[in-house]
Amino acid sequence: MYNWISDATLVACIGLASGLLLGLAARLGRFCTLGAIEDLLYGGSSMRMRMWILAIGVAITGSFALTGMGLLDPTQSFYLSIRWMPLASILGGLMFGYGMALAGNCGYGMLARLGGGDLRAFVVMLVMGVAAYMVLFGPLAGLRNMAFPQIEVTDAPPGLVHMIAGGTGLSIAPLGIAIGAVVTLGALASRSFLTDPAAIFWSLIVGLAIVTGWAGSYWVATHGFTAMPVVSHSFSAPVGETLIYAMTGSVRAPSFAVGSVAGVALGALAGSLFKGHFRWEACEDPRELRRQMLGGGLMGAGAVIALGCTVGQGLSAFSVLAFSAPVTFLAIFAGAALGLRQLITGFLPAE
Repeated sequence: MYNWISDATLVACIGLASGLLLGLAARLGRFCTLGAIEDLLYGGSSMRMRMWILAIGVAITGSFALTGMGLLDPTQSFYLSIRWMPLASILGGLMFGYGMALAGNCGYGMLARLGGGDLRAFVVMLVMGVAAYMVLFGPLAGLRNMAFPQIEVTDAPPGLVHMIAGGTGLSIAPLGIAIGAVVTLGALASRSFLTDPAAIFWSLIVGLAIVTGWAGSYWVATHGFTAMPVVSHSFSAPVGETLIYAMTGSVRAPSFAVGSVAGVALGALAGSLFKGHFRWEACEDPRELRRQMLGGGLMGAGAVIALGCTVGQGLSAFSVLAFSAPVTFLAIFAGAALGLRQLITGFLPAE
């Protein structure tokens, strides 16, 4: 696109910049999926879950506003160009959610913890990234492809707005914006939430980061000279991609995923230093580390099967209203609830 920077490097910089926002939101805004689920189930607070829902509403509204302005074609995204497999969403989501509970956080949360000096998160990230690539391209790829073949759609995209538009003749962009507005208003329908401007601010930042990813990658894909995918943030297989780039960067171009992963880690580092929370931590209990590594493996494999993680499906796929997003997110919630119950109560009957 430009003489001074390659298309691949430019899109990696876009991933880096928007990833920085996500990293800051995790450390300064306490934006966390597992934390939101745990607060809702055991803490008696819906605050962080409302933050997540508000981020979804903002991301939906922003993404379809881009669509209306001709700055995004959501059907070029992975979530709307691959045939939806409900069983894959459910099975992969359950695996990811249960693994997230065992590991103590999702891929996004692990990057945020790594930015705060947690070396346990680094180990879990390695396991998750390797597991994701084993299922995506490695020795388990054949089995995964037999069970859940990723087939490109040739008819209507598997998305809610596209289904409604096809049946009613209404325009896609206004429909998407209207749905996003409803989700946003639903998240804000709480007096206690409205009195916490910091929570609202960081939710808006997260939604903006997702929209920025779509806008930037689409711009490069449509104006550059290199074939580039239209993507936004996700943090399972991209962690594996980042590991490969770290080892072979001299012979391969960077990507949005690499920039995104690095951006979250750097944003989290900046946030932890700003708050004075940075400190080196390691695991002193081998059983704890074993449990977390098992969780990382389940997250990596589950995310590949479900075509996304808490951010990939829970935010990026939601922002284009893919059918897979709510199903996968509910499955992740169920898997996490099961894992948290096991860790907290051990499945013992209440006395």
